[in-house]
Formats: sequence, structure tokens, C-alpha cells
Amino acid sequence: MVYKIGWFLNRVLPSWVAWICLAPFGIYLKGNVLNNVVVIRHESTHWKQQMEMLVFLFYLWYHIEWFLKLFKYGKESYHHLSFEREARAHHYDNDYLSNRKRYSWFKYL
Repeated sequence: MVYKIGWFLNRVLPSWVAWICLAPFGIYLKGNVLNNVVVIRHESTHWKQQMEMLVFLFYLWYHIEWFLKLFKYGKESYHHLSFEREARAHHYDNDYLSNRKRYSWFKYL
């Protein structure tokens, strides 16, 4: 489920956001990443994370983890989130999404 960023998201997202996974609505891409399989795989990992945590729990956990890591990593806390670390660790692996075990992000805490 991949969509090009629509007019509404273009207005509300910062201009530097080129891709984002917003479950339950879809994965949104713009510009030159529309056919980038690495980006699509990365965001598809987030899609699986969001679905297994019933969307709401994903967003809740995401923000709590970000807040806690803010004290240790400051502005870099986003890059240390377990969800981001899992997606980044496997976005070059063609088979990862088909072999991924549920809650795999947990080992990246």
C-alpha cells in the first residue's frame, strides 16, 4: 500500500519529509523516492510494526520511547528508536519482510 503524497500532506508535513508511513492510511512518498525499493522496504517495515501494535499502541510507544531517549541522545533520539533501528538494519534485505518475526523491533530497544 504505497501512495504518492497528496495535496493535504504536502501542506501539513515539513518540506524535508520525502516519505512517511501513516497507518492505517498508507505509505506516502514524494519526489524521486517513488520507485526507491529501499525506502519502500523501510516504510513497509514500519507498516508491519504499526499493524502488529494495532496502530494506536505503535504511536504511543513511539512517542514514549522518543521522549525517554531524548534525555540520552538529544536531537538524535529519532535515530535510536527501536522501530527506526529495525527498519534501517534491514532495508537492504530483499527477504526481510517475508521472513520477519512479529515484534522484531523489540530486540533493538
